[in-house]
Amino acid sequence: MRIFVLGALTTLLVVAQATFANARPDSFADLAEKISPSVVNITTSTVVATGTGPSPVVPEGSPFEDFFREFRDRSGNGDRPRRSSALGSGFVISEDGYIVTNNHVIESADEIIIEFFEGGELEATVIGTDPKTDIALLKVETDVPLPFVSFGDSDTARVGDWVMAMGNPLGQGFSVSAGIVSARNRALSGTYDDYIQTDAAINRGNSGGPLFNMDGMVVGVNTAILSPNGGSIGIGFSMASNVVTQVVDQLQEFGETRRGWLGVRIQDVTDDVAEAMGLDVASGALVTDVPEGPAADSGMQAGDVILSFDGTEVDDTRGLVRTVGNTAVGKEVRVVVFRDGGTQTLSITLGRREEAEGVVPVAQPGDQDEADEPAEKLILGLTVSPLTDELREQLEVEASAQGLAVTDVDPLSDAHEKGLRAGDVIVEAGQEVLTSISEFEDSIATAEEAGRKSVLLLVRRAGEPRFVALSVEEAAE
Repeated sequence: MRIFVLGALTTLLVVAQATFANARPDSFADLAEKISPSVVNITTSTVVATGTGPSPVVPEGSPFEDFFREFRDRSGNGDRPRRSSALGSGFVISEDGYIVTNNHVIESADEIIIEFFEGGELEATVIGTDPKTDIALLKVETDVPLPFVSFGDSDTARVGDWVMAMGNPLGQGFSVSAGIVSARNRALSGTYDDYIQTDAAINRGNSGGPLFNMDGMVVGVNTAILSPNGGSIGIGFSMASNVVTQVVDQLQEFGETRRGWLGVRIQDVTDDVAEAMGLDVASGALVTDVPEGPAADSGMQAGDVILSFDGTEVDDTRGLVRTVGNTAVGKEVRVVVFRDGGTQTLSITLGRREEAEGVVPVAQPGDQDEADEPAEKLILGLTVSPLTDELREQLEVEASAQGLAVTDVDPLSDAHEKGLRAGDVIVEAGQEVLTSISEFEDSIATAEEAGRKSVLLLVRRAGEPRFVALSVEEAAE
């Protein structure tokens, strides 16, 4: 029996070792050979003016003055424009010549030359670009079908999976590097960022090239590196294919992006904000402002918490922005919000974000009678004063703005720790519009009576709104 058990364990060990060996490829050669023909080098040419850069500073009358003048004249360039070249990568996604690369690779280029792995060059035209995701779609005209690759589902990529990057690093020509998925869902600076982080070597010139999984599917577009010296240190970022495909489809159909637009300003729900509002879980997107637009037309209000959008649960603001952006313009969606201790469902027809940027927020309520209001009062570590015409002018807010101006903040208070400063304007407390100090005190009392530890404030600074939950345990003075 003991011999049988030992034999079984040995067999299992051999099987486990074989499985591990299969998960770790002995070579990437077959995969590289299969997909290399679809990867391209991109050379761009841009006309730039000369004579705009720094010139030698030579004192008038200096013995070197004639020398530099003679040298400049002999070169014959003067202020004539010259051509500047740049290198990048890309990949073919259709046999009729559509090519994906980064926007920054071809931005402002006068000429774009595509060099193919198997030889030959073709000039490309720009079909459309999306600076927000740094994606560009190009097209070459060809009489023969081109080798191409397809996009995979980036959401199936797992941390630890093998990936392979291809491109034209440092202008050295076609090159392959391999590594693993180091992290997922990285954000750098863009609204729609969803980067796959990899330790596969990515350098200058790799921009726009593909990141492949082991099935030869594109799961990312190599876009950026994190490096103190400009070279690869094993931290590279590829825009996830599920973001890229949305952009490419729209560029191919319209020549531009058409993202859904809800028409709200939002912030994440923190634990203290959730407690102040009576939410069980700190999730969703808290609406801080509702400019004129689809959300305002549907009745959405500042202070609502968006819990669900078009059947998708909202975890945070980043997820909501991406989901809305990926939804078709003009689609009617159902949005579930938390308001006044319960949920409501709103029906909203989405607008187009590209057309809506720069929309002016809706006007604030008109002036109220301030005759019986005290000049100022210290509450929760905040010295507040009703807005007067003089204060509105000093704070550079609209003449119709209402609320309480913060004139001083106790540096030892919860308010100071939460970032409130003199010059802020408290617009709401407890999700009720403030027009007087007494209303502020009433909101605090209501929160205390409800057994809450915090009161939720809507604060504006330089016109930008945000919610702050302040502890009501600090005694009003």
